[in-house]
Amino acid sequence: MPPFEHTPRGIDETAPVISRHSIRIAAPINRVWHLHTDIDGWPRWQTDIRSAQADGPVASGSTFHWATAGMSIGSTVHIVEAPERILWGGTAHGITALHEWRFKADGDGTLVHNEESWSGDPVDADTENLREALGQSLDSWLQHLRRAAEGAA
Repeated sequence: MPPFEHTPRGIDETAPVISRHSIRIAAPINRVWHLHTDIDGWPRWQTDIRSAQADGPVASGSTFHWATAGMSIGSTVHIVEAPERILWGGTAHGITALHEWRFKADGDGTLVHNEESWSGDPVDADTENLREALGQSLDSWLQHLRRAAEGAA
């Protein structure tokens, strides 16, 4: 059975691992959105990602491939509501993930909220360690995004 029987509308709230994080970035929403959705550009500012390549324009149903933390991941974009929301998901090494990002203009800055769910046999076998790893990964991603967006001209 495919990991997503229907197009997801958000993360899997029943997953054993869920992590939610927010940050305020002192940069306009369009700058933050562009950095975040320029998948091919991720390795330039997101040092945790070794490679990333979109298979076409970022749109519902599009796919991209990326490598991080020793894993090669294929992801499918499920929802794009520019410049406010993107949801993608995929399965790698037995872990099914759904990752949602929301962006909201906040004066001269942007509020960014991300949340991700993980399920699958590896998650069931090591829930606490994978919850911690996911939390650290999302925190790191937000910090990299902040530095890139605030440092952009």
